[in-house]
Amino acid sequence: MEKGNILTDKVTSVYGAESIQILEGLEAVRKRPSMYIGSTSSAGLHHLVYEVVDNSVDEAQGGYCNLINVVLEKDGSVSVSDNGRGIPTETHPKMGVSALQVVMTTLHAGGKFDDSSYKVSGGLHGVGVSVVNALSSSLYVEVRKEKSLCTQKYSRGIPRAPLKEEPRKGKETGTTIRFLPDTEIFETTEYSFDILAKRLRELAFLNSGLRISIVDTRTEEGKSRIFQYDGGITSFVSFLNENKHPLHDPPIQLTKEGKLEDGSFVLTDVAIQYNSGYQEDVFSFANNINTVDGGTHMTGFRSALTRCLNDYASKNNMFKKTGQTFSGNDVREGLSAVISIKISNPQFEGQTKTRLGNREVKGVTETMVYSGLEQFFEENPATARKIIQKCIDTSAARQAARKARELTRRKSALETASLPGKLADCTVRNPEEAELFLVEGDSAGGSAKQGRNRYFQAILPLRGKILNVEKAPLHKILNNTEIRTLVTATGTGIGEEDFDIEKLRYGKIVIMTDADVDGAHIRTLLLTFFFRYMPRLIIEGNIYIAQPPLFRLKWGKKERYVFSESERDRVIEEETGSQKVSIQRFKGLGEMNPEQLWTTTMDPENRLMLKVRMDDAVEADRIFTILMGDEVEPRRLFIEEHAAEVKNLDY
Repeated sequence: MEKGNILTDKVTSVYGAESIQILEGLEAVRKRPSMYIGSTSSAGLHHLVYEVVDNSVDEAQGGYCNLINVVLEKDGSVSVSDNGRGIPTETHPKMGVSALQVVMTTLHAGGKFDDSSYKVSGGLHGVGVSVVNALSSSLYVEVRKEKSLCTQKYSRGIPRAPLKEEPRKGKETGTTIRFLPDTEIFETTEYSFDILAKRLRELAFLNSGLRISIVDTRTEEGKSRIFQYDGGITSFVSFLNENKHPLHDPPIQLTKEGKLEDGSFVLTDVAIQYNSGYQEDVFSFANNINTVDGGTHMTGFRSALTRCLNDYASKNNMFKKTGQTFSGNDVREGLSAVISIKISNPQFEGQTKTRLGNREVKGVTETMVYSGLEQFFEENPATARKIIQKCIDTSAARQAARKARELTRRKSALETASLPGKLADCTVRNPEEAELFLVEGDSAGGSAKQGRNRYFQAILPLRGKILNVEKAPLHKILNNTEIRTLVTATGTGIGEEDFDIEKLRYGKIVIMTDADVDGAHIRTLLLTFFFRYMPRLIIEGNIYIAQPPLFRLKWGKKERYVFSESERDRVIEEETGSQKVSIQRFKGLGEMNPEQLWTTTMDPENRLMLKVRMDDAVEADRIFTILMGDEVEPRRLFIEEHAAEVKNLDY
């Protein structure tokens, strides 16, 4: 039998010079969109808006703009307007067309490659608005100058007509770009108001005095938000601690302007405030871009914070034992902070810019934070002692947690000897196939164990309500039997020190609770735990919420399971005719027999599940703090405000 190469068997053409393709203009962007915006999913779709808004923010940083308006239009398009200088429209000396058209149609063309137009900028690649143009089925740009109004329309990056210029009178200048994402490129073209509002709120915090509005015209009632914070990142930190108990007020703000070794400009701005809680909320930005993966500025900040607090405690004899020191985790518990770097020559890793790589920034940030904190502590000893005492308490709790943590560890993801006794494990060992159902109570757990597919579905019954982790330190959390059982079953470990997603035993972790108030509370307690101590599982899309039916309708020989009262009423009106309908309301999963539970809630062919996402970490933190934290008043106000939205209330 003649052997062949699986990679070349079907290739028949000759590989020569004619095989080398040259993609003209913006063809490369449409061919490989993910190279420029990260993905063609919802994340990439929203990235288009960020690219346009960032250009307006760059104008604001230069002192030429103080107002940005974003509108979600009824036809699915988005318009972004500012009152900046307006994109240049004169004929470009080298290209022979307007500078506006060059910016809109040419990659790596823009005014951000020298220091004369913009001192600092987020869009240093020069591909932002041209990429938006390439990936939009239609785009309209309007540039307002003092004596002229210039407009031009594009389709998939190609000009529909030459630049149109009309005379006008007025001092108001600026740019408006309205674009419609291309359905041929994106998996979805529906924008989320909340996702965009989160980014715009960040930008308003990071640019003191800048007013940013967003309006959603897609529904009759509409939505709108206006963001403007004259306190800058200090207001940001106060916002993070809004429903918590700050140890000191106002936040500590440290600011310093300087130059790097290569002579480039750098402005370091840091705001810090401790609270009595157990969570760390630290956000880093470089040129207004949220560097979610950190970078050299975050490394410098953390190093300086740990060193300064250790030095101050040692110098003032605050340690109880000789040689005692704080770890990085000790000094970051209960910390809310924002680190914002403005730099004229940033080095980001990748086009989506999630990590800052400038090596010199670490030293600059570390020196500034250390010296600034040292001076603040000397001038404010009472605040310094509160912070140090918080760190001492955290250090003691960390030592207690060390022993408790050992109880949650497994020797190997393939070993089952140390798994919890009440876990009914599955047979498959591939995490991508395996599912873990967290079930409320022994009754529902029994039905789930009998009804499941043993090959890929594991069942973990939870007895009662787990500990509210929002109000407890880590060592108490790890001493809670139900949480320890849950952590051991997942296999990942818990918290920043131990968590390892590579050890996750189940690709899907499904919260399956009763459709009543207690079930909702248990679900919220579990989500609070995952958000606080295993957030990566939410980010990676491993957490799901089962949707068991609320009613079983039976008429004649037919039956139907429905998931809401409105669906129940519709089925009775439209499908049952004049026949008598038997209605069964499932308040608990234990009321279903194993076959019913499998058919309606666990069978991948029929079930309905919600994937838990985290689009806005700051807002999620705020909601969990309100619902599960110590403060009663914010929770009461939240309940009053949203009481009318309750859909399923026990009766």
